[in-house]
Amino acid sequence: MPDPTIGGSPHGRGLVCDNRRSAEGAGDEVPRAGLVREAFALSFLIRVQLPDSPGTLGAVATALGAIGADILSVDVVERAGGIAIDDLVVELPSGRLPDVLITAAESIAGVEVDAVRPYAGVLDTHRELELVEDVAAEPADGLAIFAGGVPKIIRAGWALIVGPGQDGAHCLAASTAAPEIRTIDLPWMPLARATVLDGEESWVPATWRELGTELAATPLGKPDRVLLVGRPGGPMFRAAEVARLAHLAGIVSVVLPD
Repeated sequence: MPDPTIGGSPHGRGLVCDNRRSAEGAGDEVPRAGLVREAFALSFLIRVQLPDSPGTLGAVATALGAIGADILSVDVVERAGGIAIDDLVVELPSGRLPDVLITAAESIAGVEVDAVRPYAGVLDTHRELELVEDVAAEPADGLAIFAGGVPKIIRAGWALIVGPGQDGAHCLAASTAAPEIRTIDLPWMPLARATVLDGEESWVPATWRELGTELAATPLGKPDRVLLVGRPGGPMFRAAEVARLAHLAGIVSVVLPD
């Protein structure tokens, strides 16, 4: 667990996290078939840069299939200048090292792997509408619902929603796997617009830095209520992802209580 007191800048805003929402479906019985599947395969998120031309993604899929990897989902993160950034969730047979994913993908001309990291489950990248509907249906619990749903949409490790309090900023809601931190210095609050944060700055807890956590944040209806998301081990947040995060926060903020 991180040091409960981090930072100390006289100009920063403290964060007190005292609210935790259980995982969606936590405590539900896992089907036996699912246990057997987990015993023999592991899921990974692989982010690739590739030429934005017909057939290239198919060639990557073929190369991954040749090493026994099963592609579960593909999400186009960004397209610009003839280059596409894609996130692929793949399942790899137990006993195979994730390095083989890099070797296979980069065997295709022009393809570069940005990052590979373990990934829990397959996410539907069109869940934005469903999440907005869930928040609108239960606005009193909207912050907790939103914090819990955001990581599943933008493929982050965790999310925190922070807001003002008598002793500085405090945690209004948190996803599962979010850091359990009592106080933290947030010198960038209030926040005017969505942005990528430097994970090496002094306010970032040492544990986050050790894990290579990529960070992004966006105002949630007002500058002093902020959604902070972390992606331990990367990959970095792309401009298109930050824009997507800001757009989603803007929609949800309309139905959230003040």
